[in-house]
Amino acid sequence: MKCDALVIGAGIAGLQAALDLADQGKQVILVDRDPSIGGRMINLSKVFPTLDCASCITTPRMASVAHHPNIKTLTYTEVDSVTPVGPRFLAKVTKKPRYIREDLCIGCKRCEEECILYLSDEYDHGLGAKKVVSIPFTNAIPQLPVLDMDECMLCGACAKACPTDAIDFMQEPVHEEIDAGTVILATGYNITPMDAKRQYGGGKLPNVISPFMAERLLAPHGPYGGVMRPSDGKIPSSIAYVQCAGSRDASIGVPYCSRVCCMYAIKQAMLLSGSLPIADITIYYMDIRAFGKGYEQFYQNAKAMGIEFVKAKVAKITEDEEHNPIVRIERQEGTSAPEEVKHDLVVLSLGMVPAWVPDRDGIIPLEVGADSFVRTPRLTAPNLTSLPGVFAAGAATGPKDIVDTIVEASAAAMEASNYLEACAK
Repeated sequence: MKCDALVIGAGIAGLQAALDLADQGKQVILVDRDPSIGGRMINLSKVFPTLDCASCITTPRMASVAHHPNIKTLTYTEVDSVTPVGPRFLAKVTKKPRYIREDLCIGCKRCEEECILYLSDEYDHGLGAKKVVSIPFTNAIPQLPVLDMDECMLCGACAKACPTDAIDFMQEPVHEEIDAGTVILATGYNITPMDAKRQYGGGKLPNVISPFMAERLLAPHGPYGGVMRPSDGKIPSSIAYVQCAGSRDASIGVPYCSRVCCMYAIKQAMLLSGSLPIADITIYYMDIRAFGKGYEQFYQNAKAMGIEFVKAKVAKITEDEEHNPIVRIERQEGTSAPEEVKHDLVVLSLGMVPAWVPDRDGIIPLEVGADSFVRTPRLTAPNLTSLPGVFAAGAATGPKDIVDTIVEASAAAMEASNYLEACAK
């Protein structure tokens, strides 16, 4: 395959960069390792500080990419290597088997309806369940299921139900090469692992959850149809957030501030206050960093709503016999002794770490910083990398919010377009 630009990652940054290049007449190949485009943003309920629907922002871009004549999308595809060849690049990719014939599947979900086995749903971050063969989520693009062969018992019910004989139990990975004129890295981020700070009980205590789990609880189409505790389905009346649970901590290898944690905690707290008006919501913090336009007012609005902000260090989190989290804190204002506070539900505000480290994974010879994010050598050109013709955008270069990510994606598209024009002369 040959194209003008290869965009790696189909989150909000990759979608924006691909659309900007395609609208200029460039031929774009957009690659993502997940079964659907949309990235992290499609997993959110609302965005700060406007509280707009995240899907309402992301889904139109997903649809535009899917129908754009200048964009070819490769989902469920891993990038194995990207090698400079003169001014161009040779990328080797592997399309993972869905065990579904994409050319025959019509997205009718008959296979999913007939399947009798359930798995933990990674889209709901383990809170919900899905069938062994299923479309990833309601507004996934493409509307194609994935069959988990590791869990399938080969009963054949899905194959019998399929009206187009699209089930292929013998499907193999497909290796392809892409000849691209330029490359944009929009590889996004992961959150700090839940068990990074073991004293907080993440991944061990059932009612200590991640921010993504909280997003799914708050979403209108979430796994429970409302905010409930994972352990027993109880509606929580006391909810706490622990800030800097996965950032600003050299002991877990994340010494930097992840920028967005304060704001997404405040956003979720405000949404929880609307969903559970009589619930007590507390945010334990070291500093509140409201750095963007309208963010300080957003913070002040949360305080006015009755959300309690407690400047305190959290030492550890345990639980009682009813799985109620017990948070041991030391207040930073005043001289009070350490105390223990019981809550029904605790959310750890986990930080951002890179989802893809080029030099560590041996994929592309790029320099990265001490934080493992892609290094951008010039402050005046934040999309440039150490390799000419390769540009980066969004959380690939460091923690940032959605607004900055979209701006950087468009800037990366323009840098890539200028590079193509220069190589053509």
